[in-house]
Amino acid sequence: MVAPHTPVLLAEVLEWLQIKPDGIYVDATLGAGGHSAAIAARLSSGRLISLDRDAQALQIARERLSEFASKVTFVHTAFSKIAEAVHGLGIAKVDGVLADLGVSSMQLDRPERGFSFREGGPLDMRMSSGEAEEDTLTADEIVNQWSETEIADLLYREAEEHDSRRIARAITKARPIRDTAHLATVVAGARKQWGRQRLHPATKTFLALRIAVNREMEELGQFLSRTPATLNSGGRMVVLTYHSLEDRPVKRAFQEAERAGTLKVLTRHVIVPSPEEQGANPRSRSAKLRCAEKV
Repeated sequence: MVAPHTPVLLAEVLEWLQIKPDGIYVDATLGAGGHSAAIAARLSSGRLISLDRDAQALQIARERLSEFASKVTFVHTAFSKIAEAVHGLGIAKVDGVLADLGVSSMQLDRPERGFSFREGGPLDMRMSSGEAEEDTLTADEIVNQWSETEIADLLYREAEEHDSRRIARAITKARPIRDTAHLATVVAGARKQWGRQRLHPATKTFLALRIAVNREMEELGQFLSRTPATLNSGGRMVVLTYHSLEDRPVKRAFQEAERAGTLKVLTRHVIVPSPEEQGANPRSRSAKLRCAEKV
């Protein structure tokens, strides 16, 4: 069964990547394969390399992209290891790289993965399902074993949660936290209500836990520093972010590379989804696209 999936900013991604039919491209965050399928459909003699650290995602996307099997190479790895993945295939440089930093709906919608606060699931949150040796940290360890101060600092640092201290106190008092539904209830009870709530009160807590468990900011930093060297001259790098903590380092990395003369920033203002797309796919609401070109 192939999971339903709506790729965010699809037309804009294809437009900014400027796909050449004979080019070589990397989808660094394959997910359910929506962007990869659209890129592969535009290739004739070209090639697409699709990376994901989640073996389950790779399996589903492989099924979804079976008609493009001759053009797509799937690599089970984190997007921070883009250079190793490309060079490991005997390719020196590529013509374009896409990274969509959102968690795929497929992961969010499966309670057993522990990302969802709407249904009870194990406190896991590992993108990789724990296949790699270093992927031992889980959300369970953080909420049930870390100190109140460590949890409060994490929530503030990784998700700018202003009620971090109050939430951390509530979490440590409610231990043992059994599952994601229990955690969401504890957090919701501890948070102050600020005006009209558009987001679930546990959104930022779950975001901070996910970022910490998967070392997302560290991975992003490595990806941003390594990718320009894998691009051909004129090759493009397109990144989709979903919150300011991701968007800021992308913006900064692009600006620094421009000052260093390695990249040229093409999106002076971020590209956001149209009101129509936001209406049709609410998960796209916070998306921002940035693009830079190798000089």
